[in-house]
Amino acid sequence: MAQRYGGKFSPDGKGAVPEDSGAGWRGARRTRVGGRVNFLFLAPLPLAVLAFFREPVVMAQYLGAFGLLILAAWMTREGLKAQEAYDARKIAKRPALPRKMLGSALTGAGLALAGFAGHGPLEAAVFAVLGAVLHFLAFGPDPMRDKGAEGIDSFQSDRVARAVEEAERHLAAMTEAVKRAEDRRLEGRVERFQATVRQLFRTVEDDPRDLTAARKYLSVYLLGARDATVKFADLYARNRNAEARADYEALLDDLEQNFAARTRTLLDDSRADLDIEIGVLRDRLAREGVTAE
Repeated sequence: MAQRYGGKFSPDGKGAVPEDSGAGWRGARRTRVGGRVNFLFLAPLPLAVLAFFREPVVMAQYLGAFGLLILAAWMTREGLKAQEAYDARKIAKRPALPRKMLGSALTGAGLALAGFAGHGPLEAAVFAVLGAVLHFLAFGPDPMRDKGAEGIDSFQSDRVARAVEEAERHLAAMTEAVKRAEDRRLEGRVERFQATVRQLFRTVEDDPRDLTAARKYLSVYLLGARDATVKFADLYARNRNAEARADYEALLDDLEQNFAARTRTLLDDSRADLDIEIGVLRDRLAREGVTAE
């Protein structure tokens, strides 16, 4: 559905753009889910057209090949999304299903079936090998091992990874819910709030010992923010209630300030821990008679 653009200079502009409007772009990377993946959805279309000009058995084979290639494209796209989420985190579990490699296998199978239908078994084998290998070279393998902070045991890394994954699901639910309000300015406001929240994620990933202090923020507060967003979006989509909108934006302001304050507190604690470690090390060196000239 088309949406009206909203901004500072639009007819219904709400004033100046906030100074932190670019917060959502901090640390942003170019997505891998782009033209190459979209081409994978377009490439099999000739098979669907040719199928209806062949005899029934060959038509079924062409349509089967078309279905396998479309499934391969979908698996590849989901695999790239999973890898982007993996790369964005300092502590993450490997994807449970190697989607990109499964996409390579499905690509080979789809091309093999198309080659067998149009040519023969030898051509089918050649198409299968070429398709799978080229797909693998183009998109690479899936992450095959868990990623954790150096010097942190796996138990703590797993706790942080699970907490962040659950919190990311709450943020994704907020994104989907606010889209129902059909208001670009609100969507941008939610994105800025999420950027602040993810700064807390990265802080906890840097030092998993902070998870205990941040757990309420990653679970209880984000769950409340998600539920409030769902209820607000349903209400605002029906009657465009200005008072409800103001209350919701005020809630986001309060939550954002609290998340930012918690992040600063954790960073200050980490700096204090570093100062203590430095002081202890200097005292030990001084007792051993090692001093700088």
